[in-house]
Amino acid sequence: MNLIEQHASFGGTQSVFRHTSKTLNCDMNFGIFIPEHAEGERLPVIYWLSGLTCTEQNFITKSGAQAYAAEHGVIVVAPDTSPRGDDVADDPAYDLGKGAGFYLNATQAPWAAHFRMYDYIVEELPALIEANFPVSDRRSIMGHSMGGHGALTIALKNPGRYRAVSAFAPIVAPSQVPWGEKAFSAYLGPDRDTWKQYDATALLASATERLPILIDQGDADDFLLTQLKPEIFTAEAKRLDHPVTLNLRPGYDHSFYFIASFIGEHIAHHAAALKA
Repeated sequence: MNLIEQHASFGGTQSVFRHTSKTLNCDMNFGIFIPEHAEGERLPVIYWLSGLTCTEQNFITKSGAQAYAAEHGVIVVAPDTSPRGDDVADDPAYDLGKGAGFYLNATQAPWAAHFRMYDYIVEELPALIEANFPVSDRRSIMGHSMGGHGALTIALKNPGRYRAVSAFAPIVAPSQVPWGEKAFSAYLGPDRDTWKQYDATALLASATERLPILIDQGDADDFLLTQLKPEIFTAEAKRLDHPVTLNLRPGYDHSFYFIASFIGEHIAHHAAALKA
């Protein structure tokens, strides 16, 4: 790992590191905030997954999460959203290719060579973090938009691995909205049955763990009616008696102004579960 930048923040340190990912076959950046802590102490860790077009920078510079992570004594890791580099396949559109990894393992050319964000988030990145930083084996996961999709699907597919999960304005039913249909067609091919393994609404029926899900959604979000449709997810969760809390926030949109307004509540939610 190479240290790219480091800043003092709320008594702790906000850093960005770069490493070579064997899973993604490219160099990757991740941000990590480590609060002030006693020597030898190992802290629980929250993984944050960002949305379309983002890098690790959006969350660490705009969310204000460091203050709450310092208050609750938790580490926050924020990876990039996709593979990067000259050899990585891309698309001119913002919602496919670089910046749009969708936290899945691509099976179709030209994407399969690099786009394995699911394995990176679930296996490689946590192994790297746990080997090099003062973290415990207590993990949780959250995200925004495409990253909310990633957080929900990863938590649902890995029972026992995470203590808590939450999302801001997540893509909850990607198989039923344009963003997901475009990405899944490209990355996974035309067989819609294969898409279900990365669709949070579809995964609810096979979930073996009833991990409570916290979702915040702004009612002034431009993507609410066309791309997000949380009512699809909550209806299926109700049918299956899976615990979900959906907070519909009046006047809030899809931006980091929305995330910064409620990130403290989400970190408190995670901290309570991580320290229970």
